[in-house]
Amino acid sequence: MKLTRRSFALGASAVIAMPHVARAQTITDSAGRSITVPANVSRIFPAGPPAAITHYTLQPRTLLGWPRANRGPELVYLDPEVGARPELGRLTGRGNTTNLEVLLQLKPDLILDIGSTARTFAETADRVQAQTGIPYALLDGRFGAIPESYRLHGRLVGETARAEDLARFCEEIIRTCQSRVATVPRERRPRVYYARGPRGLDTGLGGSINVETIEFMGAVNVAGQTRGGLATVSLEQVLAWDPEVIITIDQDFAANVRRDPSWASVRAVRDRRVHLSPKMPFGWVDFPPSVNRLPGLIWLGKLLYPDLFPEDLTTFTRDFYTRFYHRTPTDAQIAFVLEGRG
Repeated sequence: MKLTRRSFALGASAVIAMPHVARAQTITDSAGRSITVPANVSRIFPAGPPAAITHYTLQPRTLLGWPRANRGPELVYLDPEVGARPELGRLTGRGNTTNLEVLLQLKPDLILDIGSTARTFAETADRVQAQTGIPYALLDGRFGAIPESYRLHGRLVGETARAEDLARFCEEIIRTCQSRVATVPRERRPRVYYARGPRGLDTGLGGSINVETIEFMGAVNVAGQTRGGLATVSLEQVLAWDPEVIITIDQDFAANVRRDPSWASVRAVRDRRVHLSPKMPFGWVDFPPSVNRLPGLIWLGKLLYPDLFPEDLTTFTRDFYTRFYHRTPTDAQIAFVLEGRG
């Protein structure tokens, strides 16, 4: 075909007039894996609860659903349309229930996983990506890694400005808590027992993700001499530890322990220092292990070091929920949260 001056001019003008077309990009995730993500990422499948919560805080409208459907009391604190999206199951962790055929039918642009970047999880990401052809990003879920994970998350989904805003907010809270706690001598840091379950005899050992925030805040985890995850202990062991403070997420235990004669001699019970952690719409101290635990630092700070944490918890909660959960709660709703109800 002969290229004339006129056809060349028309072709050149057409190229100039074409809008800019975004291209796919290759990004290295927190596990060191190179993944290629589409130019326009508008459908996100969360592999587990931490990914669902974190992505909701960053870019809610692109979240396809939740590993577990949110209940009515939880929906009060979330964007009503996104919070009510369907239950998808989970790809990783205990009780993984997602069927890959269902995953393919949803046609996500990206599978997002936030948590451990250990080899086992990286291999799972590689396997699912190979089976489905869907890019699978694995981000570091450790508490101290939240800011950088937000920044990487923002690059993956084209939301860098908001990701930077959230990352800086998290950095400031983490830095503030660390600097204040650092002023407390080791011998003055409270000895804390973390009680799970209706009998209060399940707890987190040293380094367990379940007590990550408690240990982050400088408290002495009485079960921390043994490293591990969750464990069941005897009442005799708790009596021997004699913690100064008990933190729990179980309403039944919190309601009954003060009337239980077998716990009466425990110092925390005698001194009425048994505290029920907030958990609406997501836990402040324990599960899920995501950015939802950030308010728990201030809550724990006010319990453990009241002189060092002058923040008004109602104001802080309102600001955090507005910024991260896209919903501004009323004073009554905040009071409900701070009472540990739900």
